[in-house]
Amino acid sequence: MSTQMLRLPQISLSTILASPMPTIDLRLQSYSTSTSNFLRAVSTYKHRALSSLAAISQKHTSESKRLSDKSQALENEINACGIKEIELVGALEREKEERKDAELEVAALKRQLASLRDKSQTIEADIEQYKAITDNLRRERAKERTTLHTHASLISPEVSDLEAALGCVIEGINSTDRLLLRFFHLSPTDPDLEVSLVLDVSQGYKVVTASPLLPTLPILVNTLLETRDFCSFVRHVRGAYQTHLDPES
Repeated sequence: MSTQMLRLPQISLSTILASPMPTIDLRLQSYSTSTSNFLRAVSTYKHRALSSLAAISQKHTSESKRLSDKSQALENEINACGIKEIELVGALEREKEERKDAELEVAALKRQLASLRDKSQTIEADIEQYKAITDNLRRERAKERTTLHTHASLISPEVSDLEAALGCVIEGINSTDRLLLRFFHLSPTDPDLEVSLVLDVSQGYKVVTASPLLPTLPILVNTLLETRDFCSFVRHVRGAYQTHLDPES
């Protein structure tokens, strides 16, 4: 708003005094209007200045808050990084200890492996030795078996005659520690009747099967275990079967 400067007219004092009613026009209305305009201008400037200062203050407050928030965020981030650094240092220390333990365990396993290899070599050497011994034993067993077969072929007719006379045949079952005992000529009324039992001699004497069953067989086996008299056992078993199958004989 523009302000016009009030210009007062020139006053002639002699003219005023020569007037019948001397008066001086001070133009108070114009002065009052000019003064009011000036005060309004000052008030407007004041309000503008206060508004500007308020805006600057608000901007400063906002900027200060933004900087404070940023500083707090940076401080929190620094603290978090510090905590993370401590955790990483702890993790590194744990990994270092775990690596040390793992290295010790690996070293122990290597020593065990070396020991096992030595034992394996020793065992392999023992196995080779046992294989050689086994091969020798097999060859000796084969020679003995050949010799036995030769002798058996020579005495086979005599053995057959003896078995027929005794009414008993004893045979080995394959390569096991079991004997098959067959008894015949037990009953005059049934000359074709034949009974048998399988005797395990691997650990003492134990009857595996008997056909038919003989009630007194456990007692006879116990007697055999005590006396070790196999021939007497065969005689008693034959006699017990004869009594069991032909009670009137």
